Amino acid sequence: MLGEDSGLEVAALGGAPGIRSARYGAEGGEAIERLLGELGGVEERAARYVCELVLIGPGGEELRGSGALEGRIADEPRGSEGFGYDPVFVPTGEERTVAELGNDWKSRNSHRARAAADLEATVRAR
Repeated sequence: MLGEDSGLEVAALGGAPGIRSARYGAEGGEAIERLLGELGGVEERAARYVCELVLIGPGGEELRGSGALEGRIADEPRGSEGFGYDPVFVPTGEERTVAELGNDWKSRNSHRARAAADLEATVRAR
């Protein structure tokens, strides 16, 4: 059995929305609008996507893989690919948002891709 949880952590918001990323917009509007509203006037916009994968083997053993994608929150949404916060998340070393970089880039570089690679390395090391 494989389980996954992912979220966006924004430093200026004390790590929010974090584990509540999927429901963040449910309380008062669209998630991106809420995020940008809460960051209004904030210059330091460091953020990261995080992912944790847990694989339960047939004998009940747990194997884990973790991944993160560091970056910052843009001032406005840009791009049309991806989903969630991708239109406002700019990875470190990039000028474009994940939504502008596209799904091919995301499939190779996302926090989920990194967590999957970490889990694969853990499985192979056993």
